Amino acid sequence: MRFAYGGTEREFNSIPPHFYRDFDVATAEIDRIFRGTWIGAGRADQVSNAGDFAGLDVAGQSIILIRDQDKSIRAFANACRHRGARLLEGSGNCRSIRCPFHSWRYKLDGSLVSAPHMEESEGFDRSENGLIEYRAEERFGFAFVCVRHGPETIDKHLGNFSEVHSPWPLDALVTYRRRALSVACNWKAFLEVFNEYYHLPFVHPKSINALYGRPVAPDASRGAFASQFGSTEGTGGLLEDAQAHALPLMPGLVGQWADGVRYTWIFPNMTFAAGKDALWVYEAYPLGPDKCHVVQTVCFPPETMATADFENRAAAYLERADAALDEDIPALENQQRGLVCPDALTGPLHPNLEPNLTAFANWYATFFQEGEK
Repeated sequence: MRFAYGGTEREFNSIPPHFYRDFDVATAEIDRIFRGTWIGAGRADQVSNAGDFAGLDVAGQSIILIRDQDKSIRAFANACRHRGARLLEGSGNCRSIRCPFHSWRYKLDGSLVSAPHMEESEGFDRSENGLIEYRAEERFGFAFVCVRHGPETIDKHLGNFSEVHSPWPLDALVTYRRRALSVACNWKAFLEVFNEYYHLPFVHPKSINALYGRPVAPDASRGAFASQFGSTEGTGGLLEDAQAHALPLMPGLVGQWADGVRYTWIFPNMTFAAGKDALWVYEAYPLGPDKCHVVQTVCFPPETMATADFENRAAAYLERADAALDEDIPALENQQRGLVCPDALTGPLHPNLEPNLTAFANWYATFFQEGEK
């Protein structure tokens, strides 16, 4: 499963098509990537208060993301320690976690509170039967989960993310809408299209293309992410014909950062665009080699959400997010149909219009190379 890149700094190849269509690759990705490193789980404010929970189904792994009594973010396997029943569905708020099968009950920190009639079982110890816990952290308003207890911390994973994104008040932004859907393409392909400028004039010629100037060189990353900034005419958060609905600048955003948008991919599965006025985020999870589960989140500063006529103007931002996605999906599904061709080959990536893809491909390759040692 090894693959390499061209010999000069301007010659970078895409991930070979085999890695977008093969069931064995999809299985290996779950073990080596989605169970082997930190996964982006969207915005942390989906569980804001003690007892708030969200059920996450991540590449075959069922997880409960929850706030405990101390408002720390926690992650547990969504399976009872008795006989494995699924504990929680969807999202909501609970005072404790109760199994619907045999009524074993757990505190928000995962410890077992009660197990009916189990006092009759000799040697049964509640303290040894708490929920299976995973590592969970929040940084910059995002939630991260790692199901494998390894040496890499979330801060090592993110590297110099804080430095690159310091102009934006990411911590303070508030989720306005979270939308889920399935797309008939490989999860990597979905994230790739969000991170490249090359397709804009061909897939979005009348909706958003005219807003985007040529991006600057990608930022130097010392973590598992790639980022590139580009200027915009108006705001990239709105369609070309809806610029009159623009919302105020994010608080504290000045200089060049107030005239463009930063596209960032946190490897492996979460990407976002930090604009002058809004943040839109995507998570992508594999549902096999040719289908993925996608979650779209749109966020605004709390100060903006308190302004007059916010709801009407925010509707135009949601329209833009959905319209661009509606144009991307047919292109992605068509790409997937091409990738399954047995004679499809890897191709060159543009050094300035697709650098985030090159950075991800290099990161991705390390997992398969290390897994084969």
